[in-house]
Amino acid sequence: MGKAAWATPLYISIAWSLMVSYQLFTQTAVTTIITSINMLWPSVGSWLTSRVDMIVFIYAFAWVFVLSSAIPSVILGKERSVLAQFFVCLTLTFVAFLILDTITTYGGGPIDQLLSLAVLFENPFLAMMYLLIPYLLMLILDIRSNKKRKKEKTLEKVTTTYMQANFGS
Repeated sequence: MGKAAWATPLYISIAWSLMVSYQLFTQTAVTTIITSINMLWPSVGSWLTSRVDMIVFIYAFAWVFVLSSAIPSVILGKERSVLAQFFVCLTLTFVAFLILDTITTYGGGPIDQLLSLAVLFENPFLAMMYLLIPYLLMLILDIRSNKKRKKEKTLEKVTTTYMQANFGS
């Protein structure tokens, strides 16, 4: 209980900061990538341009999904229902968009300084790396989870074999 008391606010603060910053920079990164694609393949670029809001939403959702998947498992150490997790993630994504709109509308000074960092994501390479972060994190988390599951199965198999050999069953 002690760890959860100080870890929960810390994890939620980090997740919220990452979600909001991701919301702020995703539009610039997606636009940069679409512009680059438009130069190489105009028909695909124009198709993507007409769907930029949906693309931004998908990338924002990926980030929120990673954070809302990782944070509860770090805090609670338990697996959650996929359906419940999906609806929580969807809700967090919409809330993050609302917070972004509120901050940009009423924020002023500090938000302008933060938004000036968006210039970094006008570089197509940095924009692509930035947009890949949540997907790389999902891949890393899956690999770690699979390794942990394999270790647990191996331990269970060894335990079963030991129990059968020594106590007969």
